[in-house]
Amino acid sequence: MSRAGAMGLRLVVSGVRHAYRELAVLEDITLTAEPGEVLVLVGPSGCGKSTLLGIMGGLLAPSGGTVRCEGEVAADCLNPLTYVFQDFALLPWRSVADNVALVLEARLPAAERTARVAEVLALTGLSDFAQAWPKQLSGGMRQRVGIARALAVRPACLLMDEPLSALDAQTRDLLLDEFASLIARAGTTTVYVTHNLAEAVRLGQQIVVLSRRPGRVRAVLRIDRPVAGRQVGDADLARVEAELWRMIRDDAAAAERETAYAPH
Repeated sequence: MSRAGAMGLRLVVSGVRHAYRELAVLEDITLTAEPGEVLVLVGPSGCGKSTLLGIMGGLLAPSGGTVRCEGEVAADCLNPLTYVFQDFALLPWRSVADNVALVLEARLPAAERTARVAEVLALTGLSDFAQAWPKQLSGGMRQRVGIARALAVRPACLLMDEPLSALDAQTRDLLLDEFASLIARAGTTTVYVTHNLAEAVRLGQQIVVLSRRPGRVRAVLRIDRPVAGRQVGDADLARVEAELWRMIRDDAAAAERETAYAPH
């Protein structure tokens, strides 16, 4: 697979703030997703993680501040910034291969399209399911199809909004190791939103902790170890996870109280 992210796409967020009418959601967010790196956004519920991801991907214009992309994008990259959501969003009347091919139609010749679909199906372990229908797949397999579709455009930056949260705990744990290996092989700059701190330390090289609303950068932790070499139960990762929880716990409790006592 083309390592588009390795060419040097960098996402630079400078002084970003955002509000929905009178509700301030983000305030003075400054961070950088480095080329080929996995940046994870964590924080209490309602702190603006998904809003920030939408701003970084150009789906939402910030109330203030800037987001810029720096660096080269590979010639075979069809969509520099590509999303993977928790909703699989597969078309039930199309096979696995045809769901993946959807993003390539009218953009590549038929032979090249077929080859690229085969490549990402192999990368995501879906080759044997190319002609299956979405309804025949488990939740974990359907999410693999969503990831294969995102990778088919050879993105320079992958934006992932809680992609495992809709799955049961066992399936999520099984996919986590595969995710780590997949992201490392693709070499793509990745911004990953999660509320799951075990996911954050398993995948993140830079973990950005946001405060409760309005979200501000409370801390940035680095884990300078290859993502593919990390293991569930690793003592060093467990220490980082505990540190993250200490930072987030009070804000999470306050956010929960706000939700519980908010007028309905």
